[in-house]
Amino acid sequence: MYKKLFINHPQSVDETYFEHARFALRFSSLLFLAAFAALIHAIIPAFFEKTASSIIADLFNKTHNRGQ
Repeated sequence: MYKKLFINHPQSVDETYFEHARFALRFSSLLFLAAFAALIHAIIPAFFEKTASSIIADLFNKTHNRGQ
């Protein structure tokens, strides 16, 4: 059960548990930043016009072929 919960998925993308945790924490931080930029953009459309979509596109490019 331990291996299934903590080891199998990180190994599937060729990472240790801690490497995967670091990557996932950075990923989630960038998603929060994108969400904040989108929130500000919703209130003031001239601000952060492309920030959220740029962050999401970068994240996609970093994760698209991981583990393949």
